[in-house]
Amino acid sequence: MAKRLFDVIVAAGALLLLAPVFLVLAYKVRRNLGSPVLFRQMRPGLKGQMFEMIKFRSMREPQELMVSDAERLTPFGIFLRSTSLDELPELWNVLKGEMSLVGPRPLLSEYLPLYSPTQHRRHEVRPGITGWAQVNGRNSLSWDEKFQMDVWYVDHHTFWLDLKILARTIKKVIGRRDINPANQVSMPKFTGSKPQAENTQTP
Repeated sequence: MAKRLFDVIVAAGALLLLAPVFLVLAYKVRRNLGSPVLFRQMRPGLKGQMFEMIKFRSMREPQELMVSDAERLTPFGIFLRSTSLDELPELWNVLKGEMSLVGPRPLLSEYLPLYSPTQHRRHEVRPGITGWAQVNGRNSLSWDEKFQMDVWYVDHHTFWLDLKILARTIKKVIGRRDINPANQVSMPKFTGSKPQAENTQTP
């Protein structure tokens, strides 16, 4: 209950205080990338239930001769991702109760059948805007490392740990660290893990 109350208070306050920032970003996205301004996609949340996650668009719409992420990502899109400004609309998902400020990141629905039973435990809590994996390497981590940290968080999360993660997130965002793996604009798709990658030890 304390976690949910904290989420509501912070998300509502941030949405009000950052309203001018939202307007500026919406204008910039519309001018640089066109419509729609928001990226919407169904993602699995608490207990695997689907919800519509919203973000600011950071890529151009795919065209016939422009299909890779590298071709679709503009300097403006790189700026949005490196500053995590594209994630701000997820505060609305938090306010609605579909997400939390802190928790495992909501991933693609196509990954659900690929999870091991242990990896699937990441859905025992609400997904978050930021999380334990995000402040311990983010996209510089392998998928197995991410899942191990997600499940560790499920087993050990407390209000004070959430505050620690939020503080470290701010530091990461300011430093623009661990945004993408080397020589890639986004994480490669998850294709399943080797059976031996089954532990939940904290790093």
